Amino acid sequence: MSNQLLHLVMGGRVTDPQKIEFQDLKDIHVVGFYNSRAEAEDAWRAWAQRTVDDAEMKYVIVHLHKLLEPDIPLK
Repeated sequence: MSNQLLHLVMGGRVTDPQKIEFQDLKDIHVVGFYNSRAEAEDAWRAWAQRTVDDAEMKYVIVHLHKLLEPDIPLK
């Protein structure tokens, strides 16, 4: 059982600020991969704050560990 909880932080211009549908997939900004939710949240917060005045820019945290191993219970 792996203890690594892999998170991806990414963002880009969305078609609607209320949704997470990116306008152009080739322009998605991959901020990075992180081993903990806290690290991912710090990175997400920093990039979201940089683009706070642009309603069409959205940054998200993707919980890759849930996609890679969906049956492993979280601690």
